[in-house]
Parts: sequence; structure tokens; C-alpha cells
Amino acid sequence: MLGGRTRPLLRVWGLWPTGVLGRRPLSCNAESLEGSYSLQCWNCGSGGGPVRGNGFFCPRCRALQPPDPTRDHFSLMDCNRSFRVDTVKLQHRYQQLQRLVHPDFFSQRSQTEKDFSEKHSTLVNDAYKTLLAPLSRGLYLLKLHGIEIPEGTDYEMDRQFLMEIMDINEKLAEAQNEAAMKEIESVVRAKQKELTDNVSRAFEQDDFEKAKEILTKMRYFSNVEEKIKLKKIPI
Repeated sequence: MLGGRTRPLLRVWGLWPTGVLGRRPLSCNAESLEGSYSLQCWNCGSGGGPVRGNGFFCPRCRALQPPDPTRDHFSLMDCNRSFRVDTVKLQHRYQQLQRLVHPDFFSQRSQTEKDFSEKHSTLVNDAYKTLLAPLSRGLYLLKLHGIEIPEGTDYEMDRQFLMEIMDINEKLAEAQNEAAMKEIESVVRAKQKELTDNVSRAFEQDDFEKAKEILTKMRYFSNVEEKIKLKKIPI
């Protein structure tokens, strides 16, 4: 842990993380579209038994049904609950779901279905964005295992790591040309790649405490990446 003097420096530099990759492919497969959410249809009253087909529409009257509150992002995007995600298949699933539930396709339907389509589309967008990025995917996977990293939490980062982050931020603040920016960006990208590989192994070993530690480091680097993007924007 750092002493009392170093911690305020981290806040001055904006190093305290404020927010906020895997090779085995997952089954983000569009063919697996059966749902098991079987409430009685709000429109025609039919029910009883699993919903066949895509699981979003009543099999009798084809009315759009409300979102399944028991479904997590991995289930919605038809992926195994794992850190390793095939992002190409994930994108295909996202496009497929939006073709089914996007509000543009319900402009001539009932107000109830319009409201449901808005909710479905929002959930699909959230799930896609969460699972696409390694950091948000890892944090979400931890959350499903009952572990969260509160915003702005100092997860007992070692002094050497925090000094490394401070050094990168100092260099970023002093960078005056594109070459210097690219060098910093390359370093940060390499660090994130290394951490992503490490957290993937931690999840494979069900070592959630290790995954939590690595994801916290990834949040620090994500904070630096956001600063790089902002510095690239002309004033």
C-alpha cells in the first residue's frame, strides 16, 4: 500500500479508476434460439410449456413478449458463461437480435409491443457492449459470481504498479507530438494485452480473487486510454 502522501498524488493525476482479451471460441451461435421463458402471452393468453423458436414472440399470435428478467448477458447473446468470447459470432448474434426486436420494426404495432421492443433493444445493446470489451466482460463475469469492485476503490495495489501508472501519466502530460503519443499508446496497449491474457487464465482456473486484482489494474490502464483519446481531440 502507498503512504498518505502518494495517494493524494494519484487523485491529482486522475489515476484513481473511475469506471470502467482469449482464444477458445464460444458458442455465440445463431442456431441456438430456443427460449425457456414461458409466461402467459399478454395478448392472446396462450401459455404453458416452453416458447419455441426465438423465444421473443408468442408462438400462437406472434406478439412480442416482455424481456425475460432471469436472462443474463451471456444467455441473451447465446454465449457460454466464460471470459473467452468469439467476438465475430457475438457481433453476428447482436445484428440478428436487433433485426428481431429493434423499435424501427414495431412502428405499426401496438403500444405494448413498442414498449417491449425498446426494452429488448436496450438490453441487447447493453449485453453486446458489455461482452465485447475485455474489461467490462470481466467485471460482469465477476459480478455474476457475486464479486464487485466498487468505483474508486483502492484494491491494495502495490506501490510499484501505482508508480508505473504515475510515470505513464507524467509522460502523457508532457507529450508534445504524435510520435510521443504513439509510444505511450503502444506501451498501454501492450500492458492491457498482457493483463487480458492473465485475467483469462485466472477465470479458467476459477481464481476470482486473482481476476479481481488484474481487472482493477486494467481499470487503471483504461483510465489512461481515455486520457490519450481526449488528448488527441484538437482544442
